[in-house]
Amino acid sequence: MLLCYVTDRKLLGPSRGSDALLPLIARAGGAGVDWIQIREKDLPARELLELARRAIAAVPGTTSVLINDRLDVALASGAAGVHLGAASIPVAEAARWCRAGNAPANFQVGVSCHTLREASEAERAGASYVFFGPVYETPAKMQFGPPQGITRLAEACQSVRIPVLAIGGINEDNAGTCSEAGAAGIAAIRLFQEAKDVAALSRIVARLRKLPAGE
Repeated sequence: MLLCYVTDRKLLGPSRGSDALLPLIARAGGAGVDWIQIREKDLPARELLELARRAIAAVPGTTSVLINDRLDVALASGAAGVHLGAASIPVAEAARWCRAGNAPANFQVGVSCHTLREASEAERAGASYVFFGPVYETPAKMQFGPPQGITRLAEACQSVRIPVLAIGGINEDNAGTCSEAGAAGIAAIRLFQEAKDVAALSRIVARLRKLPAGE
């Protein structure tokens, strides 16, 4: 099962800057999280680039760092990919440009999807993977409407061939249900960011690793 920590420094407090994320990013990498998506949309490009470079240096080679929205920052920092949303550049353009030799061969182009149609369109456009949700109710995803639920997640997983990661209200108790629905992994903020320490996070990762990954 793929495990993705999505950062959100604003949950750390109003006075916490991007530097506050670096220990959490290093901890997630050390605990064995597969992907870290830097989702700090409001950071100026220069500060985001510096954060990305420092994050990549802070995690082991087995952990991939993805940059939300900013393809330019993802490429300049040496990140493993870019994660796009509704307000980002179209996934088809990003994928076509990257696969025309402008990015490393294994560079990932992911996209957030909230409907079955969006997931299918993302696959046709050349996305490497999709996030689908919110599966469960969560404050971070309230603007995207009511939870999709497990049945809709299962339908999304069955409708595309690329990996689908469940997002939105995912915790240790319901991650197994997402896996049973066919999800290739889970993405979460609080599950990984609010762990007490690296030992606690390592235990969470170990338990999640025992869950079978979806197709």
